[in-house]
Amino acid sequence: MSRATAFLARHGLDLLVVVIAVVTAVWTVVRDDLEHPSGPRFVLGLVGITAAVLGLLARGRFPFAAPASLWLGCTALSFLDGQLIVNGAGILVAGMGAAVLLGSQRKVWLSRLGLVIVLAGAVTVVRNGPGSTTDDLISVPVTFGIGWLVGWALRERTERTEAAEERAVRAEREREAAARVAVAEERGRIARELHDIVAHSLSVIMLQVGAVRHRMPDSAEADREALKNVEEAGRTALMEMRRLLNAMREDGDPAELMPHPGLADVNRLVHDVEAAGLAVRLRIVGEPSALPPGLDLSAYRILQEGLTNSLRHSGSGAADVTVDYGDDELRLEVLDSGAGETVSGDVRGHGLVGIRERVKLFGGEMTAGPAPGGGFLVRARLPLGGDPP
Repeated sequence: MSRATAFLARHGLDLLVVVIAVVTAVWTVVRDDLEHPSGPRFVLGLVGITAAVLGLLARGRFPFAAPASLWLGCTALSFLDGQLIVNGAGILVAGMGAAVLLGSQRKVWLSRLGLVIVLAGAVTVVRNGPGSTTDDLISVPVTFGIGWLVGWALRERTERTEAAEERAVRAEREREAAARVAVAEERGRIARELHDIVAHSLSVIMLQVGAVRHRMPDSAEADREALKNVEEAGRTALMEMRRLLNAMREDGDPAELMPHPGLADVNRLVHDVEAAGLAVRLRIVGEPSALPPGLDLSAYRILQEGLTNSLRHSGSGAADVTVDYGDDELRLEVLDSGAGETVSGDVRGHGLVGIRERVKLFGGEMTAGPAPGGGFLVRARLPLGGDPP
């Protein structure tokens, strides 16, 4: 049944055109009125009327020429046989369909030209038909003119629908582009922060290696030389790291002189958010433990981003923050009492891109969305496996 429905939806109009052509041809053959032509005139009329109707099958490739040719062909055939057009029910249906198609032309001037063809053709066919009256000269063109108006209305509706679809596609592309830019910016920010941490660690390593090398006796010349090479390699790596870090900084972005924050600074973060107007209840579960620098910084940024989104988008006045120190993972939650809805299919815009990227960096898991009991919940799980690979 579904295949038949799909087939009719795709080819139903074409089947209708073929049926109308067959009905028109059969009626032309079996008609027995006194004006019934014979000989070459009959053959010409039969072929002409059938070809005019079947020409509607090409409406997809020739949206104007196909319906216009039907009206022009019927008008010409009415001079050959006036009874051929006016009394054929099939050709009347085909003419109405062609009038609708002419009214639905995308170009306004073509649509108006189609109206002229329809009205002029209708008047001509009626005048050439036997027994036509003044009422017919008015009612028939008006009837087909109404068909043209239907096409015109469908044209405007189609234009509005296509414009709306185009705006939706453009908005979706803009959202995707904004998301890609946000991801790139956040990854750059993460890279700069982690480069700062790695550069600091390299500096510590170099200082310790240098201190050990200077305390070694002169008899261990080979060992001292090896440590010197390690120190020089570290110094070169640090110099390249700083050069890369400077290249990654945006124009006008000053170097960070203060230490990077961590979960030890979460109370200060809560205080700052409360000063901005969002009441925060902080809950620490488990015994706080020392975390790798990169993981500690990312955990702080995740809480910061979650609270920032609650402050901007929730519309509520309170949020709950949970920091759970597990044996093998760190669990973070930010739950606000807002509406919990999403924005344009993306969870509260692109504000949570940073959380998603940082969680991915450490091989963790993240969920964000409406909470079962109401509000909006951001939950992240970070394995305590050290810094990212």
